Amino acid sequence: MVRVATGSQEVVHDITAECERFATSAGGDGLLHVFVPHATAGVAIIELGAGSDEDLLAALGDLLPADDRWRHAHGSRGHGRSHVMPALIAPFATVPVLGGRLALGTWQSVALVDLNVDNPDRQVRLSLLKG
Repeated sequence: MVRVATGSQEVVHDITAECERFATSAGGDGLLHVFVPHATAGVAIIELGAGSDEDLLAALGDLLPADDRWRHAHGSRGHGRSHVMPALIAPFATVPVLGGRLALGTWQSVALVDLNVDNPDRQVRLSLLKG
C-alpha cells in the first residue's frame, strides 16, 4: 500500500514511481492493478508536467463546480462533486507490466486525482496479477 498526503488543495499527484517500484519488486510480466479505496478519489493515466494535470483540474472544475448545487452537502462547499468525480475518473487503473517494468507510453504517468480538500490522507493499493 502507498500512502499519499494530498494536502488541502485539489491535486493530480504522480504515483508512477511508486507503481514502478512495486512492479520491479514483483518482477516478471503481468497486470498491475492500481486502486484507491476512497469514495472521492480516482486514478488517471495521463501526461504530467506539461500542463495536462492543471488542464484536468480545470476541466473537472468546469464539469463539477464547487458550489451549492450538490445534494451530498456535508464538508466543504461543493463536497458532493468529489463523490461524483469517481464516476468520471474511476478509482482504479490497470497497467501492463513487462519484465518487471510498467509498459506505459512515452508520455504516460499514473496519477491519483483528488478533489476532496477535506481528506488530505489517501491510500493507494497495488496488486500484480502475474501473466
